[in-house]
Amino acid sequence: MITKKIKKGQLLIAEPSIISDLSFNRAVILLADHNNEGSVGFILNKPLKYTIKDLLPQIEANFKIYNGGPVEQDNLYFIHNIPNLIPNSIEISNGIFWGGDFEATKALINDGTITKKNIRFFLGYTGWDSKQLENEMDANSWILTKNSYENKILGKASVHFWKERILELGGDYLIWSNAPENPILN
Repeated sequence: MITKKIKKGQLLIAEPSIISDLSFNRAVILLADHNNEGSVGFILNKPLKYTIKDLLPQIEANFKIYNGGPVEQDNLYFIHNIPNLIPNSIEISNGIFWGGDFEATKALINDGTITKKNIRFFLGYTGWDSKQLENEMDANSWILTKNSYENKILGKASVHFWKERILELGGDYLIWSNAPENPILN
């Protein structure tokens, strides 16, 4: 369901026309925050070659790391669905939370309490200044939809997630679902 009013917890789906921007080409972004000062989100469907253990050897897990966006790519961020286990988490919406006590998180991963179904890690984030996201939406760069997956989105988002979302939109978007990622290479 396409919507126009931006709220945290919604999904931004890159319009098929965004092909020249490698960061956002075929991106699906979870909006973690939106207010008068700007917006923050994490790209859900761009896994990197790294695991959490590659970046932090003291963590005994092979959870994938995702490219969260082009801002602060030297910082690690995480979203999760277990606020009762991770103190100081910020609710995004519908049972999805952002951040929290990282020392507690590391310990819970190492003892097997937290699994990859509960948490997703990102290098960097996607950010917009005040009214920037609204301007990009007016320029038809993004499709704004409800997050119908709610807290189960952590297990749902994959490299094929953009195509799945485009197929769900139907109509004029159907033709784009099978187009190559870079039409110039067709």
